[in-house]
Amino acid sequence: MPAFSAPDGTTLAYHVAGEGPPLVCLPGGPMQDSAYLGDLGGLSAHRTLIRLDLRGTGQSQTPDDPATYRCDRQVGDVEALRRELGLDRMPILAHSAGANLAALYTTRHPERVAALTLITPSVFAVGIEVTADDRLETARLRSDEPWFPAAYAALEAIAQGRGDAQAWEAVAPFWYGRWDDTARAHRAAEAEQRNDEAARVFASEGGFTRAETRAAFAAFSSPVLVLAGEYDVSGPPRAMREYAGLFPDATTVVQAGAGHFPWLDDAERFVKAAAALR
Repeated sequence: MPAFSAPDGTTLAYHVAGEGPPLVCLPGGPMQDSAYLGDLGGLSAHRTLIRLDLRGTGQSQTPDDPATYRCDRQVGDVEALRRELGLDRMPILAHSAGANLAALYTTRHPERVAALTLITPSVFAVGIEVTADDRLETARLRSDEPWFPAAYAALEAIAQGRGDAQAWEAVAPFWYGRWDDTARAHRAAEAEQRNDEAARVFASEGGFTRAETRAAFAAFSSPVLVLAGEYDVSGPPRAMREYAGLFPDATTVVQAGAGHFPWLDDAERFVKAAAALR
């Protein structure tokens, strides 16, 4: 297992698989073992995937200071990985909450980012509002599913600030384009893969400078792909198009029938879109 030292001495692991140009992959969760990304639906046939296990997750060491789980404190980890790989510039793929880390890295080191592929990205680092109406409208696209009534009632409760742990579990089918055995197994693995302590710190106060990040994006000249899922209640397509609009050279792809993990819902369609960006 290849590993390197972060600026504070924490040992971080990464995984290398596939063929073709390198693509550094930052997982979401937040703070989930990068194993859930797998080979990104077969993207490894086109790119050499370099999956970073964020500190305290996967095979990476738990840091001495839990405050270093905050998103901005991990930018140095990504820069240390670039140096470990010997890359002058690197393309980055980031999923969900991992897009916040990619955003802060791009803000601080824009000259080191060759391209950005943002898969159903969290909008927290840039301050885009995703309203309850956005989420509920997207959810209603699934109204013919047998699980819809209970899941939608739970989503309404969450949107109204009344959601408990049971409600969050009930809305799980909305994260996937198909609520099948593959999706259930993927969801079940999350509990063991995510570092909950780290997740609570990741987006804590003081970690984001949204105006600075938006300014950095407006000046970022490298190509960007924002890939949204048609059914993703976490990042509805309207918000994803707004996210892409922050860049001068960004393409939005809305994958039909996909949820928050589009490589699971239609691997062929996902790979076609993700492999097109160099």
